[in-house]
Amino acid sequence: MQPNALPTHAPVADDFAAVDRTIQQQLASRVPLVQTIGHYIVESGGKRLRPLLVLLAARALGYEGDRHILLAALIEFMHTSTLLHDDVVDESSLRRGKATANEAWGNAPSVLVGDFLYSRSFQMMVDVGSMRIMAILSSATSTIAEGEVLQLTNIGNADIDEQAYFDTIQGKTAMLFEAASHTGAVLAGGSERQVEALQVYGRQLGMAFQLIDDLLDYQGSADAMGKNVGDDLAEGKPTLPLIHALKVTSETEAAVIRKAIEEGGLEHLDEVLSIVQRCGALEYTREQANRCIELALDELEHLPDSPFKDSLTLLAHQAVERTS
Repeated sequence: MQPNALPTHAPVADDFAAVDRTIQQQLASRVPLVQTIGHYIVESGGKRLRPLLVLLAARALGYEGDRHILLAALIEFMHTSTLLHDDVVDESSLRRGKATANEAWGNAPSVLVGDFLYSRSFQMMVDVGSMRIMAILSSATSTIAEGEVLQLTNIGNADIDEQAYFDTIQGKTAMLFEAASHTGAVLAGGSERQVEALQVYGRQLGMAFQLIDDLLDYQGSADAMGKNVGDDLAEGKPTLPLIHALKVTSETEAAVIRKAIEEGGLEHLDEVLSIVQRCGALEYTREQANRCIELALDELEHLPDSPFKDSLTLLAHQAVERTS
């Protein structure tokens, strides 16, 4: 199903089509490989939730202009560039059921095309013409980069605590969700309370989204997720299911998890899967995601009723109900 045919996207279906056209136009480059890889990654699936947040936030506050189209497209370029870089750093070979760009073309072209998309997003940002939006997005890029570095430095670290984990995912994932809904609200000229509400909504939605991602790494299937189950464990990433399991399991089982984190690889996958499923770590992770969604939904009370608000509500519920 095309993203703009989804119920969450229906109120902004025409806007979404315009975003797609803008993305295609902005991918133009005199270097053929830039266009080839750019089109490959942009068209490789996904619901484009971050540009959707821009559109829904702006329309929910009564925006009637057209700059939200450019804003949504540049947010997608920012996201796409981080995907290209992440897959190289993580040495990933599969995303959304397809070979990653680095698997298909190699690391160097993937990194450089990611740089192109990031640079192009800043060109588009200038065209949006708002210093406040530029300040939000330029700050967000720094926070996202810091989150990625935090995650990298914590690989193989079995002593990371929950707070450090939440700090990491707030930077590497939630920040762009937050920036999307925040800038959409700013563009629409909403009241400061409404702008703050949509900023917090995006942040909490992004936190929940990453929590469910981390849960699915120990519960999902490769076919549904479009990536390999156990990828996080193979990379030695200490995500919340493992962090919680280390606190509540026996010393013997905790030693297995600790060894799996510190060594990486999939040698201990079956045993770790059994432990996290048995000790309640997945249920705990889901509870934390639900808590984030409750906070997000509370913020929507500050918005006027509309089909756009309804979609934001539906999006929040779907974030924790998804299986991929």
